[in-house]
Amino acid sequence: MGSYGGRRDQAERDAITVEIGYALCSALFAAAVVFGAVAGPALLFELPDTASRLLLRAGLFLAPVLFATRTISVLMRFRSGPQPSQPGRTNPDS
Repeated sequence: MGSYGGRRDQAERDAITVEIGYALCSALFAAAVVFGAVAGPALLFELPDTASRLLLRAGLFLAPVLFATRTISVLMRFRSGPQPSQPGRTNPDS
């Protein structure tokens, strides 16, 4: 973001807040969709007890794993933002 160890300005703090909110909301949505897709049939249909239990447990396992993975991936991508400006260079590798 700004200077190392220095204070952040209001725009940087706002950007971080928005990014955290986006990470949490998108992770919650993705986890809910996966839980609904995996455990939904067990909740909607009359399935054998073993299949119902297996689908519910799989949904309860996959949803938090996906939530954590999505949150971390969004925040890590934000952390490694654009490169600092390099006047006079057209290619970051040059």
